[in-house]
Amino acid sequence: MREAAFIKQNKDKWLEFESQIFGNSTSNPDELSSLYIHLMNDLAYAQTYYPKSKTILYLNNLAAKTFQKIYATKKDEANRLVRFFKTEVPLILYDYRRYLYYAFAFFIVFVAVGVISSIKDDNFIRLVLGDYYVNMTLENIEKGDPVAVYKSGSNWGSHIGITLNNIRVGFYNYILGFFGGLGTIYILFENSVMLGAFQYMFYKHNAFWPSVRGIWIHGAMEIFAIVVEAMAGLILGASILFPQTYSRYESLKKGVKVSLKIFLSTFPFTIAAGFLEGYITRYSNIMPNWLSIGIIITTLSIITYYYFIYPKVVYKAKQKEYATIKTT
Repeated sequence: MREAAFIKQNKDKWLEFESQIFGNSTSNPDELSSLYIHLMNDLAYAQTYYPKSKTILYLNNLAAKTFQKIYATKKDEANRLVRFFKTEVPLILYDYRRYLYYAFAFFIVFVAVGVISSIKDDNFIRLVLGDYYVNMTLENIEKGDPVAVYKSGSNWGSHIGITLNNIRVGFYNYILGFFGGLGTIYILFENSVMLGAFQYMFYKHNAFWPSVRGIWIHGAMEIFAIVVEAMAGLILGASILFPQTYSRYESLKKGVKVSLKIFLSTFPFTIAAGFLEGYITRYSNIMPNWLSIGIIITTLSIITYYYFIYPKVVYKAKQKEYATIKTT
């Protein structure tokens, strides 16, 4: 069957599915399960006979939303917050994973810009970080404590202040995605270039390793969270620029709903980063190498697993579960 005939034959059915999935009415979970099976059959057919077609992307998106609605309408006594982080967000992350790749690609390029610019121009670091901060850091390096800036203030005061500031930056990073994603890219550019210049400053003054074992105790989660928030902003921007089969308004509503959940998922990591910066980083110069490196590897592993690996684990588990439903 030609693809055009396949689309024409099933178009009305898919549009009806869309009205059930994206409408305000609550559908019966059993009906949704049956709907999901039909969609998976159509998706399998399209993947077999039209492997390079956009129809596959459309059906895959529709099937994913059907799948999510099944679990949203399913009676479940489990804690809503636990389900949000355990199932709902990972499925969204899997569905929109390419935006995380885009965000990390931008991040790496922008950090490189900060490093290369610092190498080429001695004044660039001061231009980006400011004379006061650079002078203070150089004094700390001369005193043998490059990350002494993190010892200022009380533990709890630093924790709260840093966390609130990081949430504020993350919010701007996300919400500026309304400007077609350009605002998000700008915020990510600004922070990434600063990071590149900041780390090169320590490298230039032979304090790179002490800075790494201090800064990245909290930085692993903090920086990763900023990239994920950029992912949410890019999704928001894409929902406005590329509505696909939806009206621009419906696409925006869908984009806000999805991106907001991703943005909110970063809060535990942002809070954890603030705690580490307020309570742990200040002792990095006196703790053994194995401990500081252990903390960095552990925090980086946790957040990497949640955003890169766990979504695929959840998706495959749910696919297997519904494959079982299909055969019964």
